Amino acid sequence: MRLKFTVNGRRQEADDVWEGESLLYVLRERLGLPGSKNACEQGECGSCTVYLDGVPACSCLVAAGQAEGREVRTVEGLADEEQLDPVQQAFVETGAVQCGFCTPGLLVQAHDLLERTPKPSDAEIRESLAGNLCRCTGYEKIMDAVRLAAQRRTDA
Repeated sequence: MRLKFTVNGRRQEADDVWEGESLLYVLRERLGLPGSKNACEQGECGSCTVYLDGVPACSCLVAAGQAEGREVRTVEGLADEEQLDPVQQAFVETGAVQCGFCTPGLLVQAHDLLERTPKPSDAEIRESLAGNLCRCTGYEKIMDAVRLAAQRRTDA
C-alpha cells in the first residue's frame, strides 16, 4: 500500500507499506526519522510517543495505514530550523537526558502538557509523564526540565 500523510509539516509518501507495519517502523525505517525509539513495542514505555493529529500517541501501537491523510509530529518536529523547542533546551540544561532512549517520548509528552497546562503543578507533571518510563534517572531532573520550560514559556 502507498501511505500518504504529513510528517513534521511536510507531505510524505511511503511505498510498499505492509498492512501490519507500525507507524513507528515507517517513521524510523522508511522515512529516516530515528527520534522516536522502539523499546517495548507494546505501548507501555512511551519512548515512541508522537503527535497524531495533535494528540500524543504511542506510534508502536498505530498501524501505519491509520496515519493515511493524517498529521504526525515527531520529536524532530518540535524544534524549528534555528533552535530547539524550549522543552528540548530545558532537558539539555538540567541534565534530564541520560542514555536518551526515553527522551523523545518524554519531550513530546512534556510539550503536550505545557501546551494544555502552561503552569502545571508537580502532580500534573507526574500524571502527564506517568506513561513514560526511564531506567536511568530518578525523574527529578526530568521534573526540573519541565518546570524550567514552563517557567520560560510563562516569562516569554
